[in-house]
Amino acid sequence: MSVGFPVSRIPDPSQASPLRWGILGPGGIARSFVDALAKHTRQRVVAVGSRSAERAGAFAAAHDIRRAHGSYEALVDDPDVDVVYVASPTGQHHEHALLAIAAGKHVLVEKSFSRTAAEAAEMVAAARTADVVLLEAMWTRFLPHIDVVRQLVGDGVLGEIQTVIADHGQLLTPGAAPRLHSPELGGGALLDLGVYPLSFAALILGTPDSILAAGEMATTGVDSTISAVLRTGGAHAVVTTTLTARTPTTASISGTAGRLEIAADFYTPAELVLTTQSGSVARKVDRIRGHEALCFQAAHLAHLVEEGRRDSPLLPLVETVGIMATMDEIRRQVAVG
Repeated sequence: MSVGFPVSRIPDPSQASPLRWGILGPGGIARSFVDALAKHTRQRVVAVGSRSAERAGAFAAAHDIRRAHGSYEALVDDPDVDVVYVASPTGQHHEHALLAIAAGKHVLVEKSFSRTAAEAAEMVAAARTADVVLLEAMWTRFLPHIDVVRQLVGDGVLGEIQTVIADHGQLLTPGAAPRLHSPELGGGALLDLGVYPLSFAALILGTPDSILAAGEMATTGVDSTISAVLRTGGAHAVVTTTLTARTPTTASISGTAGRLEIAADFYTPAELVLTTQSGSVARKVDRIRGHEALCFQAAHLAHLVEEGRRDSPLLPLVETVGIMATMDEIRRQVAVG
């Protein structure tokens, strides 16, 4: 049997029916998100909201958005908004998602979804009561190359999975990234960076049976470096994250019949290298590169709304809450706030 890749099943993001989006929190990731939607989808960004009317106005002018609101309440109450993209700091996701849900809006919440599993569960319960879509903006889960990974693992090409390894580290000093060094805003390596390798491990192995973690704290009161071993059955996942160094940001899955490696940055559109007894082959699956691929998560939410579904098969809410519970336990072991 020759080595090969299945075809990604992720649809072209331009196929999704358009929704009217409101942006809650006009920061850097929101800029990338709006640009991605404009370039690759039919989604329409119609409003932006900030606690500063001036900041909302500047963002609206830069991105040709019709309405700028000087409060989050005004944004979620805008009758022309179908779905709210929560792009505020992690420490505010819980509050802002509940605000949008109470207004009857569908909600896409940036990662990390919340600060704790308890907050996440409350958000999920509110969305189910309101009958709206709630989705974690873990954009990696919706990328074409990750669907290829799903198929290779699900089809048994790698055999029985033994080890998953993933890391995400960036050199982010308090001066360069003050939000990530603020406990009040949900900073720290784990919630902002470590969620990527943890979500990847959950995708491949599911909920861990046991967790062993170690870490270091920054003088600012957030976790600066964390490593963890997650065991599920006989398989192990090894994940690392840090704010103090630029790490390889790669991932690999090793099984009894083969190995799959994902090049840097594994959580973005990236090259896959598949090695089995039949040989080795590399392929780039994604045609949309870099942060422009944020369009896939928006298109996926639009498909859910169009189909009348309230939960994603690619990232179910129960899994989002479970990943938050894993981070809770890691932070407990490392004694993070």
